[in-house]
Amino acid sequence: MKRLLLLIGMLTSGLSMHAQDKKASRPNVIIINMDDMGYGDTEPYGMTGIPTPNFNRAAKEGMRLTHFNAAQAVCSPSRAALLTGCYPTRLSLAHALSPEAKTALSTSEETIASLLKKAGYKTGMLGKWHLGSKAPYLPVHFGFDSFYGLPYSHDMWPVGYDGKPLDSSTYRGKYPRLPLLEGDRVVAYNDNLEDQGKLTGTLTKKAVDFISSHKNEPFFLYLAQPMPHVPLAASAAFRGKSEQGLFGDVVMELDWSVGQIMKRLDELKLSENTILIITSDNGPWLNYGDHAGSSGGLREGKGTAWDGGTRVPCIIRWPGKIAAGSVNSQLMVNIDLLPTIVSITKAALPKNRIDGMDFSSLLTGKTEQGPRTVFYYYYDVNNLKAVRYQNWKLVFPHSSRTYTAGLPGKNGYPGPAPDAPVKMALYNLSHDPGEQYDVQASYPEIVKKIEGYAEEARQDLGDDLTKRIGANRRPAGKVN
Repeated sequence: MKRLLLLIGMLTSGLSMHAQDKKASRPNVIIINMDDMGYGDTEPYGMTGIPTPNFNRAAKEGMRLTHFNAAQAVCSPSRAALLTGCYPTRLSLAHALSPEAKTALSTSEETIASLLKKAGYKTGMLGKWHLGSKAPYLPVHFGFDSFYGLPYSHDMWPVGYDGKPLDSSTYRGKYPRLPLLEGDRVVAYNDNLEDQGKLTGTLTKKAVDFISSHKNEPFFLYLAQPMPHVPLAASAAFRGKSEQGLFGDVVMELDWSVGQIMKRLDELKLSENTILIITSDNGPWLNYGDHAGSSGGLREGKGTAWDGGTRVPCIIRWPGKIAAGSVNSQLMVNIDLLPTIVSITKAALPKNRIDGMDFSSLLTGKTEQGPRTVFYYYYDVNNLKAVRYQNWKLVFPHSSRTYTAGLPGKNGYPGPAPDAPVKMALYNLSHDPGEQYDVQASYPEIVKKIEGYAEEARQDLGDDLTKRIGANRRPAGKVN
């Protein structure tokens, strides 16, 4: 009998150790996706006057990427790209989807959440979705076990720049009340700036609670913070704390949020088994002036194919696996997060074709060269405006928003941001990150090589600028 009990104990112990080993080999994943946070908005990327000790800590303990790009410089396409690993134009998604948009992310698309859920992960989303505002186009239909947050941007509400309600005779006044959802259900409304100021704190508390609730099983948390997208709002604890005004207050509260999440991971001894990714959906909305952030000296901002629109901060921390304090200048795009996470967590890739590449070997130091050498800058509905190859960027003739036509706005009001014609040009981003000096006459062989990549893109995804259809685009979801 004693031998039987001993054998049972050994088997039980072995199974328990196997379960622990299996969990330890499948790290938790947290993605914090800021909204409109520019490349230069935190101290690790050059901000002055706004203390960001927790962004600093994450960078000190992880890897700071200096050439990480969002696939498009606008909310909905960028978020679709991050979650699906696809160029947004492959998914037929364009523009920031309005509350009454007739398109959404197709339910046939697989996301990081749905893939990790199939692999045994608990999945949760908090914050701004912006890929469809009605069921079945909300997060719980795309692999998330839970969702609490906004269906779209928090400036899509019937409130003026001064924070006062608008009547339906104005364009913005025609928006519906801004709902807060839990799952598919409306549980509250944000009707004023006081409500907006509670968002960062509420979402942070729920993020910390999610981590605590799932400490004993692998989890994926996608925290899509609505700030620092306008209208800016901070809680009473942070208002007036920054020498950079309300924008600084908001960034300081976001920094606090990052700190709360790292603190809870430390308390639960989960830090070494958690991949923490901190990034942004696109660059700053520069015509909002003192309510906008910094592109860090890159050209233009949100809503453009210039690097100020697409190149965003990205810090990835995984203690013991990613070298602490490392800096990497390899070209990476947010579409690369899905295959990288799938590779690390041993989940399955989507059945449909994706565009992302696996960067796990680069992040963990097994290789020094990343797999990506080419990035397509699509914008508008399907305009191929530029192509990057290594450190070179070839810009094609197009029309683009510009923030240099007049003075930026102030105190929450926007300045002008008209469209302007753009000529064909070649830039060497190693020597000219601000995209100021056209060197195509000096490097015709580089122009020819990049034009070859552009032709591949046009055959695959199309290009409205050259009236090409593209063979491999998939339909977006249709909202009734």
